[in-house]
Amino acid sequence: MRILIAEDDFASRKFMLRFLSKYGECDVTVDGMEAVDAFLMALDADEGYDLVCLDIMMPALDGYQALKAIRDIEKDRGIPEDKAAKIIMTTALNEGRNVTKAFELGCVAYAGKPIDQDKFENVLRKLELI
Repeated sequence: MRILIAEDDFASRKFMLRFLSKYGECDVTVDGMEAVDAFLMALDADEGYDLVCLDIMMPALDGYQALKAIRDIEKDRGIPEDKAAKIIMTTALNEGRNVTKAFELGCVAYAGKPIDQDKFENVLRKLELI
């Protein structure tokens, strides 16, 4: 599995990398702009990501903007929904409106911080990623 982690907080980034690297090859970015660039480069190299984990509060582009940009790229390239990257929002913003907005933009799951590893692994199983 190919995984992209977009997280501006060093400790959270390190945790996500350590946690997810047992499931696949991870690339890490520190803001939403880098995440979108990495996503595009991976598609261009025919090595698209299976899973993208996006923090919401990031510089350059926030997680919502990055999510929308990634879904727009997939749409522009004609990538069918069943082949699209699974995008999980990983954030401390757990208010209902934040969750709703993320799902409206195309995420498949929403994980509040601090990340509960057991719950996150269950989500990965439900998404048939592990």
